[in-house]
Amino acid sequence: MRRRGEKLLVAAAVLLLGLSAASAQGEQVNTLHDLFVRLHSCWKPPPPANARPIDITVVVSFNRAGEILGHPRITYESKDATDNDRLQYRIAVMEALQRCSPMPFTEAMAGAAAGRPVAVQFHGRKTSPPTQERKA
Repeated sequence: MRRRGEKLLVAAAVLLLGLSAASAQGEQVNTLHDLFVRLHSCWKPPPPANARPIDITVVVSFNRAGEILGHPRITYESKDATDNDRLQYRIAVMEALQRCSPMPFTEAMAGAAAGRPVAVQFHGRKTSPPTQERKA
């Protein structure tokens, strides 16, 4: 009897997890802001034991169905990142993109976003250090 109770408990947990995932997945992406929020909700930086926190930017495009189009491209990594930091963060970025795709675009967003590159910044730090930009 105990084994059956455990099976029911596992089945209920799976059902509840499936429902919560379905409701989260059910929210459609209608704006660029929605797109960034969705991508950041999938972001899980590597644990500090595996890599020092860095900032990383990826350029990615989606097709109308919300699937990744072509190959995402890393365009920025913190200057002080080691090779290991870069590798760990590149893996984390690709995993975030996998978790979030296909992107549930509304019809309007699908038409607007299809094929257009979007630069997405992921931060491993709480705050980014100030940049040394100079105005012309």
